[in-house]
Amino acid sequence: MKAFVFPGQGSQFVGMGKELYDNNETAKALFDKADEILGFKITDIMFAGTDEQLKQTNVTQPAVFLHSVITALCLGEEFNPAMVAGHSLGEFSALVAAGAISFEDGLKLVAARANAMQKACEANPGLMAAIIGLPDEKVEEICAEVSADGEVVVAANYNCPGQLVISGTVNAINKACEALKAAGAKRALPLKVGGAFHSPLMQPAKDELQAAIEQTQFSAPKFPVYQNVDGKPHTDPEEIKQNLIAQLTSSVRWTSSVQNMIADGADDFTECGPGKALQGMIGRIGKNVNVQGIQ
Repeated sequence: MKAFVFPGQGSQFVGMGKELYDNNETAKALFDKADEILGFKITDIMFAGTDEQLKQTNVTQPAVFLHSVITALCLGEEFNPAMVAGHSLGEFSALVAAGAISFEDGLKLVAARANAMQKACEANPGLMAAIIGLPDEKVEEICAEVSADGEVVVAANYNCPGQLVISGTVNAINKACEALKAAGAKRALPLKVGGAFHSPLMQPAKDELQAAIEQTQFSAPKFPVYQNVDGKPHTDPEEIKQNLIAQLTSSVRWTSSVQNMIADGADDFTECGPGKALQGMIGRIGKNVNVQGIQ
């Protein structure tokens, strides 16, 4: 069974989407509409901007969303999965591709999410760090010990076995990284992101995004969407909406999402959008599945 998956922030690159724009009328119309909706020419930054411009959260998130969704929409009848999922930001791409929300509403929500997260990062500075080579339980245990001092550090992204991203205040991340290295982590690497995503520090962004999500029309998707907050398949519009609201301050349960998709019959995964990060993760989660990308 086929599954399509959609990447999150961090997979962007200068030139993304240009080939689609130049060679596909549907893509061109959608990119032009996106410039209009956003009120600035994101296409200029995507196609020929600088890395620095593309790294701004209010540009990165819509850019990755647009590349992913437009790639899927241009596949036409070839886009025929039995199930879909997206990593963090990619969940919005998955929901649009599955028909749960419209392209226009999806883009507006992603823009609102990016702006809300940017504000939350400025109000509550934080960090994220990738922890390689320790069991999830050990990482959770050390995060709990560091948090006992009144700091905030949590397990944010369960990416694949042996790779977990933690998120929290700068001081707590530094303390946790030291403790995790002492506990045997092969690496504890601070990530180049704007703040502490998927942690309690994102509460102001969650509140702001909740208002936008509640005003958006959601429909039943054409196929189940495996959501980040619990890794399980959802088709009920109200459940999907509530899970999306919870997502910003909750962990991304990517490992269990992919495990559940495989248990439900998925054996052919296609990463739709920029980069190859999800292909690598899926390859480490499911040993006997076919994984490829399309961008």
